Amino acid sequence: MKFKAALFDLDGTLLDTLAGIADSMNGVLVRMGFPVHELEDYRFLTGDGVRALITNALPPDARREDTIDTAGEILREEYVKNWARSTKPYDGIPEMLDALSARSVSLNVLSNKMHEFTRQAVDQFLGRWTFDRVLGERPSVPRKPDPTSARHIAADLGLDVADIIYLGDTSTDMLTAVAAGMYPVGALWGFRDKEELLAGGARAVIASPLDFLDFFK
Repeated sequence: MKFKAALFDLDGTLLDTLAGIADSMNGVLVRMGFPVHELEDYRFLTGDGVRALITNALPPDARREDTIDTAGEILREEYVKNWARSTKPYDGIPEMLDALSARSVSLNVLSNKMHEFTRQAVDQFLGRWTFDRVLGERPSVPRKPDPTSARHIAADLGLDVADIIYLGDTSTDMLTAVAAGMYPVGALWGFRDKEELLAGGARAVIASPLDFLDFFK
């Protein structure tokens, strides 16, 4: 099968953003008087949007709507300070994007990160490449794993969903791809492991970004 477009998750797939997420959320917890988490814990606390991150990070007895709302306001302040700190493309991502661009593959991003920060991250750290569609979490649009945004991207590109290969690092991404009718590929360099990706419906898992090019031969 020859794919015409690639749809990427952002955090844990194209960009290593874990430290910025951890620093920001831990900053919230400190300001609110709650215990913080280790960096590695955030591999499993993040991935399903801002509200889920906050809920997962708060102590179980503090997960009230008003506390989550307050934490969300503080998190925006902390993330503005910390989001770009230590953020960088994973090894092999620039070379992968160069090769895909040379083959005229349409590049696109769909993230559960807040939309404004998704666009900023792509502009700042992946600005060398042209992305046709870049979408983050937006009000009134269901977030991944709901396939709505993925299908909208396919429609905007004028492509059938079967023409698009989806690369992500969590079960949320794999479930999104499956629900949208795209080809799901799991990234092993990101936040989660092979077992989770396969359980989410990955048709393949790859250890390096350059392995992704094998799907375009």
